[in-house]
Amino acid sequence: MLTTGLGSSLAYLLSRAERLVNRGLAASLASEDVTVEQWRILRALADGLGHSMGDLAAAVLMPHPTLTKAVDRLIDRSLVYRGPSAGDRRRVAVFLSERGRDLLARVEGSVAEHQRLITTAYGDDSTEQLMSHLEGLVRALDGAGPHP
Repeated sequence: MLTTGLGSSLAYLLSRAERLVNRGLAASLASEDVTVEQWRILRALADGLGHSMGDLAAAVLMPHPTLTKAVDRLIDRSLVYRGPSAGDRRRVAVFLSERGRDLLARVEGSVAEHQRLITTAYGDDSTEQLMSHLEGLVRALDGAGPHP
């Protein structure tokens, strides 16, 4: 284990791992002309509930202005649309279109294959433990308390 330099920084190691994972994911999504950020948006909207831009920005980890541009591009491709929120008809929400649902279904196989490659390289148990530890870290840093 690296104990000096950048390798001793949790923030650095997390960023490096994230970049490597996203690079592979981007390659998996490229055949459908979908970016990692667009895939996250489509996945978040797949629940069918419709989401405000603020809620969607938080869910997909994107700044509001960047999200707006990404959603506009998805609208241009007829993959998502804006409409009245179910909870408050005065508010606008973003929804996944049928065309977007079809695209998401097509790319999910590539996403699953990407995850299988990671699991093969890192090991089933290690991958499961890493995901569990990262979920615990997120909860702890987000103020929800330590991981059980």
